[in-house]
Amino acid sequence: MTSAERIYGYSQLPQEEDFGGEHGLIETSPDWPDLGTVEFCNYSFRYRSTRETALRDLCLRIEPNEKIGIIGRTGAGKSSLFQALFRFTDRSLITGHILIDGVDISRITLKHLRTHISIIPQQAFLFSGSLRSNLDPFNHYSDEQCWKALEDVQLKKFVSDHSERLLLPIAESGINLSAGQRQLVAAARAILKQSKILLIDEATANVDPATDTFIQQLIAHRFQDRTVLMIAHRLNTVIQSDRILVLKNGQLENLDVPQNILHDYQ
Repeated sequence: MTSAERIYGYSQLPQEEDFGGEHGLIETSPDWPDLGTVEFCNYSFRYRSTRETALRDLCLRIEPNEKIGIIGRTGAGKSSLFQALFRFTDRSLITGHILIDGVDISRITLKHLRTHISIIPQQAFLFSGSLRSNLDPFNHYSDEQCWKALEDVQLKKFVSDHSERLLLPIAESGINLSAGQRQLVAAARAILKQSKILLIDEATANVDPATDTFIQQLIAHRFQDRTVLMIAHRLNTVIQSDRILVLKNGQLENLDVPQNILHDYQ
């Protein structure tokens, strides 16, 4: 009975809007986004009409290949920023615009938008199946490309030592891997996807110091040609950023180079 109630509840959820609003949908160039510029233009949104704004009058421009660290207290709006970029929001509760390479993201399909942004979440979720299906669920890449991504994240030897190799079974939620290994699989997925924009949501919050250090090095060297927005759990993880964005109560409190920011937030 409980399962049936849950299925019924899911069936009643409103469908996400995907029609481009009053101006309609537009098509982008096949290689969009080829630069990785991100602009928030007087952008505000709230999760419900009765709640305070999660982001308020946000105005900022992030340049191609720039590395932006994002800091702020709990509830400051850090995760809301990522939800806005993926359009996990009700259009009626939004004012302003987000532009990626000059394109208003509200005017492209959700599938097109979300397949062109990569994310390494705080807790990487893996599905029951093979390692390969978790790396490349839509079978877009060759085995050679998958091996190269695993090599980049230092998982190649671990996988090679198993007889199943790329077909190594992964348990539900990846519980047969360590937390650090799950994060490295998520990083390998991001390497394979090659999106110009990468979001990193406190990806090193639950890993050991050695994995933390390696992931920071990976971001600095393997994602040089991408625009990276990284929510920080520890300030040392964003000290090498080009700029640091400070959010407070959903508003932009500061945006500057690390040396002008971090001494105020130790």
